Amino acid sequence: MTSGMRRPWRVLVIPGGTEIGLEINRALRDCKEVDLYSAGQDLPSASEFRFKRHVSMPPISDDGAIAAINAIIERNEIDFVFPAHDDVILALARHRSSIKARVLGAEPRICEITRFKSRTYRAVAGAVKVPEVVSSEEEPHFPVFVKPDRGQGSQGARRIDDIETLRTVCGQEPGLIVTEFLPGDEYTVDCFSSKTKGLIFCRGRQRTRVRSGISMQSHPVDDPVFLDIARSIDGLLPMTGAWFFQLKRDRHGVLTLLEVAPRIAGAMALSRVTGVNFPLLTIYDAAGFDVGVEAFDADIEISRSLDNHYRIGFEFSAVYVDLDDTLIVRDQVNTRLVRFLYQCINDKKPIHLLTRHRFDLDATLRRHRLHTIFDSVRRVDDATCKSEFIREPDAIFIDDSFSERQRVARACGIKTFDSSAVECLLDERA
Repeated sequence: MTSGMRRPWRVLVIPGGTEIGLEINRALRDCKEVDLYSAGQDLPSASEFRFKRHVSMPPISDDGAIAAINAIIERNEIDFVFPAHDDVILALARHRSSIKARVLGAEPRICEITRFKSRTYRAVAGAVKVPEVVSSEEEPHFPVFVKPDRGQGSQGARRIDDIETLRTVCGQEPGLIVTEFLPGDEYTVDCFSSKTKGLIFCRGRQRTRVRSGISMQSHPVDDPVFLDIARSIDGLLPMTGAWFFQLKRDRHGVLTLLEVAPRIAGAMALSRVTGVNFPLLTIYDAAGFDVGVEAFDADIEISRSLDNHYRIGFEFSAVYVDLDDTLIVRDQVNTRLVRFLYQCINDKKPIHLLTRHRFDLDATLRRHRLHTIFDSVRRVDDATCKSEFIREPDAIFIDDSFSERQRVARACGIKTFDSSAVECLLDERA
């Protein structure tokens, strides 16, 4: 594949519903160069709420998974496959030569090493400070930290303070790695390596709030040691595309490696908003473009939390919306509602304003720059029910007033919403 291949590129994210897949979605959904597709197990997930083109496939561990992926690739003429889970990264790397599209990411040897913390530590020991690994035969200095050698996030990871608990845990859970406990601050360092230029970007962020191993809040941190460590890792484990590593300070304050991952991280969004779109750069690099990075420095902090996404089981052909305290609240435009209205404009659905506004309506709409978005504007007097102006039997009605919504619902038999409920109407799929 070269930079002359057809565009927009069709990119298949597997699976689309992970935190990794959702960041890939956010990074690529508005890019003219990309059409997004998603595949994953036939289980409830965020994929079908965030991707318009989502298909089911067997678990990646199944014998037929690669054949299923190839069928999806052929049916949809996929150009690139973006792995979005650690097990998928390893499985696709192992079968890269038989997959009928370009698998994005590091070479198979690197994926094999970085999937296991013990192998990663052995690969970079001497060049990078790694945690002391405790043998099962010796009694360590407590506390210690145990975690799966092959794992992701903080699943199965915990601090242990005594030998009895350590022996019990290690006896019950094979595959654990026991290391010294690192009590200090924790950092993620986001990196990008070009296949022709090597490491071209490195920026750290402190993980100030972590939940289930996922960085929920972080802010940029500048430390020249990060770049030194990145160069050492990339020299020993040559990367391609986006990757990151995690560090924690030991009891002496020395930065110590936790893990290296040849993939997108969810909180890479913090770098993305300052100019570094890691998923898009990864595609460009794989397509043969001469890539570069131009990031700006900014005091930006990221906080991540659960968000709501909906699948509605009904259609509507038109929207009727109120103005005062609905579209304009406290003399400010309700931007969430406007976002929905522009979604309707994109979908060619008419928008009608029904208002009891008592002032100069045209002046109000112009002052708030709303005068061009409606297909019709009607002022309704106090004696008239807004239902009299609603024609379509499958319209929806949006108004802050419960009594207005109640009268319209009873008279027209249509669905009505207040402003807080409009979020269920937003189509977040790319």
